[in-house]
Amino acid sequence: MLEGMTQVRPARHLMRAKDLVDARYAEPITVDDLAAAAGLSRAHFSRTFTATFGESPRAYLQTRRLERAASLLRHTDRLVAEICMMVGLTSVGSFTTSFARAYGCPPAAYRAAMPPAAVHARIPSCILGRDTRPRAVSRVRDSTSGEDGAIEPPVASGP
Repeated sequence: MLEGMTQVRPARHLMRAKDLVDARYAEPITVDDLAAAAGLSRAHFSRTFTATFGESPRAYLQTRRLERAASLLRHTDRLVAEICMMVGLTSVGSFTTSFARAYGCPPAAYRAAMPPAAVHARIPSCILGRDTRPRAVSRVRDSTSGEDGAIEPPVASGP
């Protein structure tokens, strides 16, 4: 009887909780926060999340944090302790242990096995655009600008 049924997509309320983790992994999120986002009790939320996604909400949050840490290790030269704090973890020792369990080596060894971050430093296009954009002409008149905001050259005094 169940053979002909199509797989049901995860319920919207569970996706809200998952999206919360994806967006705010660096914050101190609890399972209670996720259950509230889904509008469910903590116990029911944990059971349905685990049944739907194959891992507990806590494990999903930890996975997201470790994935982000791995990306930061590959693409930045930040200290391991700094990365630990950036992804929402508070203990460098626990972070190192969890990272090694997930990736097969501690964070420092993971980074050492990658090319240096400077080789492929990625600059977001919004930052690149901001920093390479021509200076906007100010419409505010000050002592060094003309009426239209253009900088006036200094007036040479007589001989």
